[in-house]
Amino acid sequence: MKRAAPASRHKSRSAAAKPAPLPRDRGLLQLAHQHILDKISSGDLPVHAALSELSLAAELGLSRTPVREAIGQLVAEGILQKTSRGAVVAEHARQDIMELYQLREALEVYVIGEVASRGLSQRELEVLKLQVEQVRLCAAELKKSGKPVLEGELLKKFVTSDLRFHMLLLQAGGNQRIVKVLDSTRLLLRIFTLRREHHTVKLLEGVYDFHRRILDAVSKGDAEQARRLLGEHIRLSRDERLAEYEEPLLAGRGW
Repeated sequence: MKRAAPASRHKSRSAAAKPAPLPRDRGLLQLAHQHILDKISSGDLPVHAALSELSLAAELGLSRTPVREAIGQLVAEGILQKTSRGAVVAEHARQDIMELYQLREALEVYVIGEVASRGLSQRELEVLKLQVEQVRLCAAELKKSGKPVLEGELLKKFVTSDLRFHMLLLQAGGNQRIVKVLDSTRLLLRIFTLRREHHTVKLLEGVYDFHRRILDAVSKGDAEQARRLLGEHIRLSRDERLAEYEEPLLAGRGW
């Protein structure tokens, strides 16, 4: 007569078959990380502002541990830096912006050539066309409002569509390592220049025109044209960001 397997063996096999849940601490770390980024992007934490683990933990209703880990991660990402006062919001030089745009251009131009050669699915094309149209609508809405620059929810809407257009093309390339690197690069660029951006109707219409022509080249399989247009688009964006970065410096010198 066969003996039944011990209950403990059945239990261990069942437990092994189930995927382990994500650690709760991982979610708290991500929450703290995003909270600090939001405070930097909004201007609540300006350049050189010191971060208080205690205050941030109280704002989030968390212990100091995930906040401390989030600060360490942001230091590694170059968004914060360590000083004798602890972690402070990093100040970045003109060269930082130059190097980040050089990285963007090298990787994005390579990827879009691959995407144009391989082709897009109908679903990918439809979603990309929607992002292009969203930029056009933002430009039209800004013109109708009579305001000189984007602000508030309309600014968020434009930034979301602009970033999504580029990220969708990168994801269509299928290289997740490149996507991860450029996602981090784009985050740094946004934080470096967010409070100095001047989204005028002219700028939005320029972005719309580039996105429309880039997508047209990709959909036609014209890799050379897609690479040329995207490279030009990124370099123009770089020049705009550099001008915005230098504007307060020149104003301070009375130039």
